Amino acid sequence: MSTNEVLRLVEEQGNAIVHFRDEVLSKIEAERKEREELEARLNRGMIGSATTRRQDASAELKALALFAKTDDRSELKAMSVGSDPDGGYTVLPVLSDRMTTRLYDLSPMRQLARVETIDAGDAFEEIDDRDEVGATWVGEKESRPATDTPKIGKWIVQVNEIYALQPLTQRLLDDSNRDLGAWIMQKISDKFARSEGEAFIVGDGIQKPKGLLSYQTTTANDFSRTPGQIQYVKTGDASGLPSTDPADVLINLLWALRSPYRRNACWLMNSTTASVIEKVKNGSGDYIWRPSMTSGSPNELLGYPVYIDESMDDFGSNKYPIAFGDFQQAYCIVDKRGIKFLRDPYTDKPNVLFYAYKRVGGGLANDDAVKLLKCVA
Repeated sequence: MSTNEVLRLVEEQGNAIVHFRDEVLSKIEAERKEREELEARLNRGMIGSATTRRQDASAELKALALFAKTDDRSELKAMSVGSDPDGGYTVLPVLSDRMTTRLYDLSPMRQLARVETIDAGDAFEEIDDRDEVGATWVGEKESRPATDTPKIGKWIVQVNEIYALQPLTQRLLDDSNRDLGAWIMQKISDKFARSEGEAFIVGDGIQKPKGLLSYQTTTANDFSRTPGQIQYVKTGDASGLPSTDPADVLINLLWALRSPYRRNACWLMNSTTASVIEKVKNGSGDYIWRPSMTSGSPNELLGYPVYIDESMDDFGSNKYPIAFGDFQQAYCIVDKRGIKFLRDPYTDKPNVLFYAYKRVGGGLANDDAVKLLKCVA
């Protein structure tokens, strides 16, 4: 074989190797772009901040987006291409890449309260250490009989179940031109968050968490009250704050909470109540409400932060419009780990059923740590 033939073969082999390398790199680049596009679609439409949307649920929700392209229908009616309000809008040939979404109010209770996660069982229990040892002064030569032994109790938070069942037509899943998985991830997480947030305030404890305003209340102080009851302070007016010295009522509520709990205390009220409180002045004519000077930080009332929860009562006879306390000590939220999903394409043809549920409970942990304002003469 001549030198020219050898050089030609070497060149051909080199060209083949370069071509093979370029082909492999091209496929790798295509896969990278496909993965990045998929991640972008999954992240599109995620609601709220990491704090308010609970990072502990992100893995389960992303799994749902990967699990199926789906749609939300809160009335539990199957969506179909033939009915635009039920999902047909998503399969039109020309469609905006945005979606107009109604925004809802979310409870701050997960941010304020204590949150526990359990892997097994249907309840969370903890020892309640409320009592103290007996102690007395004695003289040098006096006898020293046994003093009182402290008694302990126990509080329990039961775990309850919340679910969403969404029937979608198979045709909608096949024909939709957008990633409905990210949308359903948003809708389910938002609905679960709003439902449990409402229960943490007003839930009756029957197949749902027992809310803060559902416990028995009394004017008795911390050391004379039956455990499990919450102390309240009267407004002095059955309809709301008194017309004379209204700030005094809020000051009374603040000082009803003992010093160990005031260190991390905050106010909890709805927007309607906040609009009333913001207009309250002290005896010198100064507003007692202090707007936040930092973006994203809560406003302050008498030096303590204010959080808004729309499930709290409005002003009205025998209502509890304001709570003040250390909610980390006062209320406990219990999660059973994970959100569970089931895809059923067989039971209700031509629909595909998507079933999601989680288990969560909530209850009063320390009634000393929170006080309520009650509208009563």
